[in-house]
Amino acid sequence: QVQLVESGGGLVQPGGSLRLSCAVSGTSLSSYRLGWYRQAPGKQREPVADITNGGSATYADSVKGRFTISRDNVKNMGFLQMNSLKPEDTADYYCNLKSLGGRDYWGKGALVTVSS
Repeated sequence: QVQLVESGGGLVQPGGSLRLSCAVSGTSLSSYRLGWYRQAPGKQREPVADITNGGSATYADSVKGRFTISRDNVKNMGFLQMNSLKPEDTADYYCNLKSLGGRDYWGKGALVTVSS
């Protein structure tokens, strides 16, 4: 079956950096649009970044200029590079795949905590 596993989360100080990875198995990443979402305590899940098969990326206003989404279809992995992290970036981060037919797959999340 299709499985998405996030890794790379942890505790980081404000201004620091983290790189999240999304390992995909059971299907080919090349067939999907890749997205990252996050959910902070007491808030709804929100989109953070998205990248198409053609490599066109979009970002939430709150992370523009600080985060970079990328994909490696050969390794079947997605990434989210997070720089200049702020306390308000603290959340569970989820990897998402969406097919042209609207089929969605989700990872179980990785916790990112930004605190001094």
